[in-house]
Amino acid sequence: QVQLVESGGGLVQPGGSLRLSCAASVFIFTSYTMGWYRQAPGKECELVAAIARIGVGTNYADSVKGRFTISRDNSKRTVYLQMNSLKPEDTAVYYCNTWQTCPLTIATTPGWGQGTQVTVSS
Repeated sequence: QVQLVESGGGLVQPGGSLRLSCAASVFIFTSYTMGWYRQAPGKECELVAAIARIGVGTNYADSVKGRFTISRDNSKRTVYLQMNSLKPEDTAVYYCNTWQTCPLTIATTPGWGQGTQVTVSS
């Protein structure tokens, strides 16, 4: 079973930056495309970014393209999300997981970590 621990969130002013990390205890980490997801209260889950198994291919939601960068270190079984030029609308709980269909409510879905809160506010 996948265990995921996200970290690096916090409160940041608009225009600021944060770097999120996700440590995965997946036995064969390199077998999985990984993604960063987010969900704000009352809103649908959104796949923000995804990265292929060996990190060659990446994909981004239009809402973050050009501002966020996903990367991975397979030797550490860790996925990162560098977030620059943050906007108030980026405020959400951020989760990582293997690439999959967004659940209705991440926080109550088995197989997900606790997430890390990102708040963008002045």
